[in-house]
Amino acid sequence: MITAPTGLPENADLPELPYGAWSETLDTLHLFAQIVGKVKLAATHPQNHWWNITLSVDTRGLTTRRLSANGIFFDIAFDFVDHLLVVRTDRGQVRTFALDGGLSVAAFDKKLHETLAALGVDVPLLEKPFGVEHLTTPFPDDTAHAAYQREYVERYWRALAWSADVLQEFAGWFTGKSSPVHVFWHSFDLALTRFSGKRAAPLADADPVTAEAYTHEVVSFGWWPGDPKVRYPAYYSYTSPQPDGLAARPLSPAGAEWVNDGGMALLAYDAVRAAENPRRTLLAFLQTAFDAGAAAADWPADELTSNWCPTPEQLQALARSGLRVR
Repeated sequence: MITAPTGLPENADLPELPYGAWSETLDTLHLFAQIVGKVKLAATHPQNHWWNITLSVDTRGLTTRRLSANGIFFDIAFDFVDHLLVVRTDRGQVRTFALDGGLSVAAFDKKLHETLAALGVDVPLLEKPFGVEHLTTPFPDDTAHAAYQREYVERYWRALAWSADVLQEFAGWFTGKSSPVHVFWHSFDLALTRFSGKRAAPLADADPVTAEAYTHEVVSFGWWPGDPKVRYPAYYSYTSPQPDGLAARPLSPAGAEWVNDGGMALLAYDAVRAAENPRRTLLAFLQTAFDAGAAAADWPADELTSNWCPTPEQLQALARSGLRVR
């Protein structure tokens, strides 16, 4: 256990991804993803916790998986190898356009709707960003965001794909209800969520999106490439509702810490990429963050362990590798 599958290196050559070097490209890509995500919202059946709207990590980038409009099945994919937006239908049609070359958000929005219309699957959208404080311009009016640095998009893709694979391994250690490993386009984070099985008390003054996301007790994990508030890529975990005493519990490795009054555990991506064994380092963070949340919230963690989970002794050894006690 706690090893990479055949063909996946234990010691990944993870790329540098300094937020300041590509923040404009990141904002552009984030807005492109919001537009595609809103198409998915309009062309899928509702599912608990908004799982129907997310993007999936694919072989060459991100995909909506199967959508439906006007009796036609279709999908939309970001190809970060050839830097294309790809739309396919069950009628055998394939349409693409380039993501780079100075394509603005407004131009992307227009091209995507023209492409969908030509294929008979266009859908109406609320044409403005959702849930991002620094990105508010309606899509058809946004000509300012047009940066696209291929090198940094490729670095982002390599970091995302590797992180998704580690999260997928970690997901296999749990038998309870668990989300897919997926990307939420509103916050542009890769996420995996575990559930205790208990319904949570309704959140006070929560908007409908948040209320649906947190109907049940969760410990959530993920990775995001940075934003204006956290100006570096990082792995995270949080427990909701936040139990008392969470931040007093230990995290591993040494660089992991509790922030936001203990509401969030963070581990910088650079700490993982610099580690002797990045995969084991990230798994240690994920497991100790889960142990902290599950114990503080009184989950029956032993009953939720799968046959693929490392033994208790292996998990203890994993936690001891760089253990940090706050």
